[in-house]
Amino acid sequence: MRKTITAIAVGLSIMLLLWPLPSSAQDRFADNGDGTVTDSQTGLMWAKYDNQGDVTWKDAERYCKVGPPQIIGKYGDWRMPTIEELETIYHKDSEGYETDCGQTVKVFPEIRLSCGWVWSSEQESITARVFNFHRGYIYTDRRVHLKNYRALPVRDVKK
Repeated sequence: MRKTITAIAVGLSIMLLLWPLPSSAQDRFADNGDGTVTDSQTGLMWAKYDNQGDVTWKDAERYCKVGPPQIIGKYGDWRMPTIEELETIYHKDSEGYETDCGQTVKVFPEIRLSCGWVWSSEQESITARVFNFHRGYIYTDRRVHLKNYRALPVRDVKK
């Protein structure tokens, strides 16, 4: 009886060691090698880099419609992300990385922001919603403001 229990315990231990562990959060992003990153969890394709400079909401909208400069013409359906979509790439449990503007952002490292505030598509009258990747909060600002705000194009991946 004792040998049977020991054998079962050893067998279970081996199974637990060999059982596939859940993939890390970073495994959900695939670098497409063309300046884009695909998120398998949400079915979204993101530009790997933001627009790399201060931008008003209107200019962010124009930038997002055209798409990242390095792949213009490869995909034609780029757009500005919603707040909910931006929240999916916020990585609150990470240490983050420092951006060009000196702010530490908590975004999955496959996406490289040059500063921590990204415009969303959500606007009303003279304001629009912005996501802060430093602290993970949402706020509203006037669409004509541009200091430290960025554009990050996104598109739906066709299945």
